Amino acid sequence: MNAPEPVQHSSAIVERHNPELWREGLKTGLPTLFGIGAWGMVVGIAMVKSGLTTLQACGMTFLVYAGSAQLASLPLILAHAPIWVVFATGLVVNLRFVIFSALLGPHFAHLPWKQRLFYGYISGDLTVALFLQRFPTMAQIPGKLSYLQGLMFPNWLSWQAGTLIGIFLGSAIPSAWGLGFAGTLAILCITVPLIINSAALCGVVVAGVVSVAAYGFPYKLGLLAAVVAGMLAALAAEGLIEKRKARHG
Repeated sequence: MNAPEPVQHSSAIVERHNPELWREGLKTGLPTLFGIGAWGMVVGIAMVKSGLTTLQACGMTFLVYAGSAQLASLPLILAHAPIWVVFATGLVVNLRFVIFSALLGPHFAHLPWKQRLFYGYISGDLTVALFLQRFPTMAQIPGKLSYLQGLMFPNWLSWQAGTLIGIFLGSAIPSAWGLGFAGTLAILCITVPLIINSAALCGVVVAGVVSVAAYGFPYKLGLLAAVVAGMLAALAAEGLIEKRKARHG
């Protein structure tokens, strides 16, 4: 009769706000905020320079909230590509978030679906990676949600602030400044630390080779090919590594 009570009590402990872990999450993610804001500014400028109105650019950044997908879709929109190509490109570029959801899901399965949907929306590459470094197991540890909030909320605010600055100042910044290259440097600084094993490195190398080889594809479909090839290569490499470990004990 009283069996459910410990479970409810356990869930309540996990969800209770933990100021100490919130500050730890904020401190952990703080060094990445400048790069996130700079990358957001570059994306904001790119949207305006691509011909989107201020309202359209603001709507895109708040609804999509994915710099790589936003940048990938802009040349397709300019080229008047079919709408399915634009959506397919954004979908493939963001397929990594399906993996992120699968990794985060077991940690927060007890939360209401609306709350999980909200945290799924504000999740980012680095915030997920940093959270999983801090909590690699599925054990119910008090303060997990507070730590995640300390990572995600400042990350979201930094991105949106940088993007809005880029949108509203984009028309005043000359193209000769070459901020597109600055954006490339910013995303490299964010991406390189995520190459945490040989499988990830294999995926990056394959994606890079395919993107160069398929550069001339129409509607920027070379990007799609590179993303798919990189993901498949990383998965295949991970499978081979696991088999080798199992074989050698």
